[in-house]
Order: sequence, then structure tokens, then C-alpha cells
Amino acid sequence: MAALTRLLKPSSISFLFTRSLSTTTTAAAVISDIESEHPNFSDPKSSRNFQWVFLGCPGVGKGTYASRLSNLLGVPHIATGDLVREELSSSGPLSHQLAEIVNQGKLVSDEIIFNLLSKRLEVGESKGESGFILDGFPRTIRQAEILDEVTEIDLVVNLKLREDVLVEKCLGRRICSQCGKGFNVASINAKAENGRPGMSMAPLLPPQHCASKLITRADDTEQVVKERLRVYYEKSQPVEDFYKSQGKLMEFDLPGGIPESWPKLLEALNLDDYEVKRSAVA
Repeated sequence: MAALTRLLKPSSISFLFTRSLSTTTTAAAVISDIESEHPNFSDPKSSRNFQWVFLGCPGVGKGTYASRLSNLLGVPHIATGDLVREELSSSGPLSHQLAEIVNQGKLVSDEIIFNLLSKRLEVGESKGESGFILDGFPRTIRQAEILDEVTEIDLVVNLKLREDVLVEKCLGRRICSQCGKGFNVASINAKAENGRPGMSMAPLLPPQHCASKLITRADDTEQVVKERLRVYYEKSQPVEDFYKSQGKLMEFDLPGGIPESWPKLLEALNLDDYEVKRSAVA
């Protein structure tokens, strides 16, 4: 548990757990310009604490929305799923063990996750990063309790999507074997049923230079996807209850694909005006 020990040492990653985010001179100048043109503009970067967590089933889109918010707010997006995939593609000591776990649809152990996360934090510390948007962590109540011991999470966004759509999305995922970017070939048109509204999601198709290089993740089979969802539901409820009891959980039902969901998510986070005003000076 050496990685866990490192994670619990404030001296090694103290930058991560500060309640105020550092701002570069360039960013400060941009904000100053925005404020001069928009007197009522309030920059969330200076008035909010960005220590956020994104929860949600595998395939729900945590990475997509966390990444967009990361770019909008200038806060590092740390996805444990990406850390696992990076390790899988390496020749590191954990790659074989991880391959067996992932291909069976099981959750990666806390020890391995802390190991990968602590290494990522150390790299970020060397680059002067501060703050975070965590994606895919914590997944268990034990992880949530340990995280709560070393920092105070400001907000937990729980993305939700009907299960039949989740399965179809996961089966449609593709990765470019050359550039590593993710796409989705599924064209989803779920009918309204059992009190649930209908939902449409257009595919996220690759550019021409990636189209012939698409591969399917080894763990994106129907059997594995459904097993991952079963395990997630079993493990996630205590985590949701943990943050709900602290008044930090925000449930967000995705109404559709990115065009429909992104503006509504920004509205729920009170960031819709912020995006407009940032875009005006981009």
C-alpha cells in the first residue's frame, strides 16, 4: 500500500488539497478583460472551489462532460479509467493483472487505483497543477471515506441514464488505434416506455483519417458491459448515500446526447452565463 501512504501525505500532494486555485498572470488578464466588458460577470475560478467528483455508470459520459468542464474552468481532469487504460497499454508490472480484471468486468482494487492515482498526482504536482475534477473515483465507500480524510470535496455530480441506452452506448464505443481518441458508432433511438421519456443520441463519428483505424475495447461486449453495470450499482449506492448525507450530491438525468445535455448541465451548475462570456473573449 505504498501508493496509498503517499496519497495520505499532505506534503507530497499539498497542491491538490488547497481550497483556493492558483491563477496564472495570463488567465488573470483574461478575467480582467471579461469583467471590464461585462460588469456583472463573476469568474467561478476565483469564487468557487473546484474539487469536484463525477459519478455515473460505465459509459454514461463522465469523461466527456468532465473533460469539457475541465477545459472551460481550467482545472485538471483526472479520469481513473484513463489511468487504467494507459497502464494496460504499457509494459508495466500491473498491465497483465489489470487486463484480467478489466476483461472480466470486475472493479479494479483500491490498492491499484491508489497506486495509479498517486503517480498521476505526483506528475501533476511537478507541473504546478491545483484543483481537480475526478472522474471514476471514488467508486467504493472505502475510497470515498479515505478521500474525505485528505480533502473536502465541494460537489459530486451523479450523471444518470437509462440502462438500455447505456448498454447500447457501450457497445458502440470505438477507439482510434493511432491517435487514441474515442468515438461512438451507435445511433440511439430509445422509445418512451414505463414512464421514461424517449431519447435520441446521434453517433459520434470519427474524421476520415481515423475511420479505418477504429478498434473495439476488449471489455465492450454485452456480457461484460452488463456485468460492469451490475457491479457498479452494487457498489455505487453507498457512495451516493455518503455524499448525499453531506449535502454535496447533485443528481443529473441526461436528457439526450451532448447537444441536449451540455447546456442543461451548465445551467444546473450555474455556469451557462460563464461559458457565454468566456466564449465572447476566446
